[in-house]
Amino acid sequence: MKIEENTSFLSEINVTPFVDVMLVLLIIFMVTAPMMTQGVEVNLPKAKTVSTLPEETDNVVVSLKKDGLIFVDTYKVSLDELEDFLKKHAKNKKMIFLKADKDVSYGVVIDVMSRVKSAGIDKLGVIVQKEDK
Repeated sequence: MKIEENTSFLSEINVTPFVDVMLVLLIIFMVTAPMMTQGVEVNLPKAKTVSTLPEETDNVVVSLKKDGLIFVDTYKVSLDELEDFLKKHAKNKKMIFLKADKDVSYGVVIDVMSRVKSAGIDKLGVIVQKEDK
């Protein structure tokens, strides 16, 4: 088989399929990212005045569920482990937010708040739901 001398090979990369795949991945990421940041589901108490949560990623949410489970972001911890866990994983965070179910007893909420303060966290916010008019 003889190759003619005038024949040239196409040595360019076609980037159109690559761009298509990247755009699809970007759209999938944009749709699923807000769903991943919701955290633990709790039935929040209602209040008249509510400000929105900051969008910064330097914040940690401590969730107290009705059945007594405690989550730091999405990590399940016991009440006894909470202080040590926060000392290790949340020492450089700007603020801790407490998201407690409205049916959790006041004593448990205060106990969790005192353990957060004992872990060296000075800024503690409480998450509530806006009251319906």
